[in-house]
Amino acid sequence: MLDPNLFVNQPDTVRQSLVRRGMDPGLVDPLVALNVRRRGLQKEGDDLRQARNQKSQVVGQLMKAGRGEEAEATKAEVRAIGDRTAAIEAELAVVADEERTMLLGLPNLVDAATPDGASDASNPIVRTWGTPRTFDFPALPHDEVAANLGMYDPERAAKLSGARFAVLTGPLARMERALVSLFCDMAEKNGYREVQVPYMVTRETMTGTGQLPKFEEDLFKITGGLAGQDAYLIPTAEVPVTNLHRDEILDEDQLPVRYHAFTPCFRSEAGSAGRDTRGLVRVHQFHKVELVWITRPEDSAASLDTLVDQAESVLRALDLPHHTVARCAGDVGFGGARGYDIEVWLPGQAAFREISSCTNFGDFQARRLKLRFKREKKNLLCHTLNGSSLAVGRTLVAILENYQQADGSVLVPAVLRPYMGGMERISRGG
Repeated sequence: MLDPNLFVNQPDTVRQSLVRRGMDPGLVDPLVALNVRRRGLQKEGDDLRQARNQKSQVVGQLMKAGRGEEAEATKAEVRAIGDRTAAIEAELAVVADEERTMLLGLPNLVDAATPDGASDASNPIVRTWGTPRTFDFPALPHDEVAANLGMYDPERAAKLSGARFAVLTGPLARMERALVSLFCDMAEKNGYREVQVPYMVTRETMTGTGQLPKFEEDLFKITGGLAGQDAYLIPTAEVPVTNLHRDEILDEDQLPVRYHAFTPCFRSEAGSAGRDTRGLVRVHQFHKVELVWITRPEDSAASLDTLVDQAESVLRALDLPHHTVARCAGDVGFGGARGYDIEVWLPGQAAFREISSCTNFGDFQARRLKLRFKREKKNLLCHTLNGSSLAVGRTLVAILENYQQADGSVLVPAVLRPYMGGMERISRGG
């Protein structure tokens, strides 16, 4: 959430950010008006309370002086001021609620270092690693490779849950589990603390990281709710992990706080009709290992660079060709100030596809979460960051396409073999 003071002190900064995102800068004007109105009501309420206190003291003085008639008249004035104060407070609550609702619907300020552009087509490539693989046989897409192995069953998955689900069996199921273990072990070596978190969270938790109210249609809502609130299946571990320190004030020497968490992720994919309907690229349920940072403001830019390198290092370990793009202003995401996508080469599609997003949110999430740290005698907002290391299903996709062999088998990347009992190759019937 943006700082409400921006709409009075720096409204043009917000307008310029909206323009860079391709949004209407006129969205700022009603918030400026609400902010001015709220401040006016707060001042009027404060003035009235001060006047009421002063007149209440006068009542006592008049009573002591035996001037009862004047005291009664002054009491009437005190009651009138009280009625007006109550009306002001009621109006202030309405205005403050309307202001917060509008603030929750506005995206983060785009960082000055974020490149301009309207969509992901404008994202510049900043790094490339490895050479896209070519084969002396027709490269198949991952779903055909997996089906030919006899270890991928979308039909039975559909019988269980409908479209956009998958059942994996045998060594492919084991490989997915192996990838989770590899990712978690690498995160642990990089200094992250592992956490296991709930997969169902409340509306307040979803609002804290920015999924609500903006993206409700992309979520799976739970009938019956939790703790007296609406509840949802998590779309990413970012949500519960970043919320761990909601409403807390951390000591500065605790920062940075770094967590990694393996969870399933659930997404309705409401806005992706017709895209990637085959295979494992865009499904309703998938696994991911998420990296989350809570930092000091002055450290968050460098932390993003470190986070991106750590996500890239997983692909390097798997020997998967990839490149990294800087997300432009039109693609940086609702809560993001600056971010990068890592895209892996998929020879079966002859294209690079996103496998990790790493984002610096600045204080956008922390303001919603009231997540602060103490510096000397001041409480300051933290900065939050997160990134995927990696989307497990998409990594499996990349391995199937990059390590496929002419005989239909799939080589196991060397770094994964210790997690698969030394298995070097997956073959049909294996």
